[in-house]
Amino acid sequence: MFQNYLRKTQIRMRKKIKINKYICENHKTMHHELLLREIRKRIGDKSLNDEIANILNISYDAAHRRTSQKAKFSFEEALELAKYYQISLDQFLTSDHQILVRKTSAVTQTEDLQSFFQNNLSIFENLPLSDEMTIYYSAKDIPFFYTLSDTLLSRFKIYVWMNLLNAKQVFVPFLQFSPPQFEADTKELRKKYEEQHVAELWNDMTISSILQQVLFYYDTRLLKRNEAHIILQELNELIEFIEKKTENNPKFHLYENELMHLSNDIFFHHPQQSLFALPTNMFGYILINDAKTCNETLNYFEHQIKNSKSLNTSGNRDRKIFFNKMYQQIENLTQKL
Repeated sequence: MFQNYLRKTQIRMRKKIKINKYICENHKTMHHELLLREIRKRIGDKSLNDEIANILNISYDAAHRRTSQKAKFSFEEALELAKYYQISLDQFLTSDHQILVRKTSAVTQTEDLQSFFQNNLSIFENLPLSDEMTIYYSAKDIPFFYTLSDTLLSRFKIYVWMNLLNAKQVFVPFLQFSPPQFEADTKELRKKYEEQHVAELWNDMTISSILQQVLFYYDTRLLKRNEAHIILQELNELIEFIEKKTENNPKFHLYENELMHLSNDIFFHHPQQSLFALPTNMFGYILINDAKTCNETLNYFEHQIKNSKSLNTSGNRDRKIFFNKMYQQIENLTQKL
């Protein structure tokens, strides 16, 4: 009797294993088809076999076996393709409450800055940059793209960020701080940002952090008076540049938001492929390209813009009031030092 029971149990277990194996294979096939469909959307009229062969460094025949689904992509191959085409892997998850994210590489010392700027460049290069792309920037601080230049202001911002990230560098005088040369990368990064349709949300506090940082390092005698004055002068020139851009550049839109606490979030919106960059620190971002999350983020930014004042369309008076408040803050600190 026991043997009969055991035999029936074994039969049931074998059936269950076969069913689970069938479900697993079904999921693999479904995910394989979905990945191929997403790649086709991105390559247009290009040869699917040629594309996959080049990216995975395999033969045309091997690529054809995968596209005809006679062979499946390995896990590593699927990841490589998803990374190359910026395909969100979230659509392969079955739960609406789970998403996959990427994290930019950590910056803990000045030598890491080169890879940070190169990684930011590669993010731009992997996005479908066109007239359909809009970058939304919630500017808790002056957007870092504007301080990517060969100026004392740019060097000071990096000095502050590195001090905040790396305790070993605290109390090194600013005069002794010498970041590595990465001007080519930063120039290209700023150029790409300036070429896009951009919507920035600012408020009265956007300029405050840089002013507080200048005062702090001046008070601790790590920043000399003449250095502080040059930094403030360059800051004034940067604000003048942004004011002129607001008046004259139709691709740039500046909004004054008095209601929200801004966050330095950056959202790259494109109808086909968006990316949400959520800051973890001065040089770190969590990168999210999940379609549902990006759609929610777009709705959030559009709602905030509705509750903001457009400095492009509100007229000279409102625009002058906004920028003059910043010029006055810079002048007040200059006189104080």
